Amino acid sequence: MPHLVARSERWLRSRSRFTPIPLSSHLFTAASCSWRNCVESLPLTSAGTSARDYRLFWWANATDALGTQASGVVLPLLLLSLGHSAQTAGLVAGLSLAAGILLGPLAAVPADRGARKTIMFWAAAVSALAMGSVALVLALGHLTLAHLLGAVLVERFATATHDAASRGTVALVCPPDDQPRAVARLAAADQGALILGPALGGAAYQLSRALPFLADALSYAVAACCVRGMRAELKAPAEPTGGGLLREAAAGLRLVRREPLLRLVLVWIALVNGVAVALYYAAVFALERSGSGALPMGVVLAVSGATGLAGSLAAPRVAVRVGAARVLVAVTWLLVPLTAALATAAGPWTYGLLLGAVCLLVPLPAVVLQARALLVTEPSLQARVGAVLATASGGTAALAPVLAGLCADRIGTAAPALGCAALLTLLAVHTTRRAALTEAAA
Repeated sequence: MPHLVARSERWLRSRSRFTPIPLSSHLFTAASCSWRNCVESLPLTSAGTSARDYRLFWWANATDALGTQASGVVLPLLLLSLGHSAQTAGLVAGLSLAAGILLGPLAAVPADRGARKTIMFWAAAVSALAMGSVALVLALGHLTLAHLLGAVLVERFATATHDAASRGTVALVCPPDDQPRAVARLAAADQGALILGPALGGAAYQLSRALPFLADALSYAVAACCVRGMRAELKAPAEPTGGGLLREAAAGLRLVRREPLLRLVLVWIALVNGVAVALYYAAVFALERSGSGALPMGVVLAVSGATGLAGSLAAPRVAVRVGAARVLVAVTWLLVPLTAALATAAGPWTYGLLLGAVCLLVPLPAVVLQARALLVTEPSLQARVGAVLATASGGTAALAPVLAGLCADRIGTAAPALGCAALLTLLAVHTTRRAALTEAAA
């Protein structure tokens, strides 16, 4: 659920935690088959180097996502088990997201200037060191809240830099006709990580509390190696520079303000990301209070990840058959009753059914919107426009767990779902009026 709105450049990196989850063999097999199909059917261009570079980029993102889920699944409930409130757990998650928002737009400027590959490599290396330090100190039994929070913030800054640099990579290694399929398969990798990550993280946690963080550190190391192995320099045609770093960073914002489609993408992704994170944390808090064990929550996440994977893979085909505008409007309206129904959810199976339905639907318009955004953004501004979209979605995602925890403590566990349903209703009205923009950009 944290990566409900799957994206090619990882719009959202949400940290979540559960108690140990037994590894499910049939889920492992299903996810492995889906990931293998993704790789075997990667978009092939006339240049073999481009196809190879895309495969490496896909594996870098896939392993990164898997490690993030394996370690992230042990954070919020760890704080709860240490005696902290749901509000505190949500605040830590929100701070980790907010930290990255500050750096992303600035890191996008050197990325668009040609340092994309270098930034991606070193950011992954720093993240590996940060998570490795958590694993080491935890194994020694000396982990403190200050160390954990500091490591998470360092990792978040590094991943924000990596995400800012990676935006536009698809446009540089894939021709326009292959980009929607490439985006969908990157989104499918994120969803596949949702299936495997929590189960692997829970199983590893049963063996040793340090193992999930060690796995995350290793995943970052693999991502760094994949980036280093890419042959392309990942340099877009540069536009004339001038005006200073802040002015160049604002170029992406100026383009978003001028381009109606990009404004629609920003509003839709930002609100749905915030809703996704709020619903996820509301489910964690509600199930924890009801006394549900780790296994039911693991099943909820596995179902959500599996349906999200299916939605991501089906998105390009559905958009072609039904039409991008119709998909966008229909899905946005369907999310309203599904979200409202979560307010009455009484157990893990109800949460699994409803969240699974939400996860199945959301990737359909999300993948379409991201592919359209690539088409209307010139290569020299890809990273900066992506940083604007990521800042907006990251802002709502950072605020969402704080509000979800506050509502759960002060009002009740049904409040986040009802509030999210109201926001989605407003979004559906706005989307209905602007949906034709997606067809014009095709």
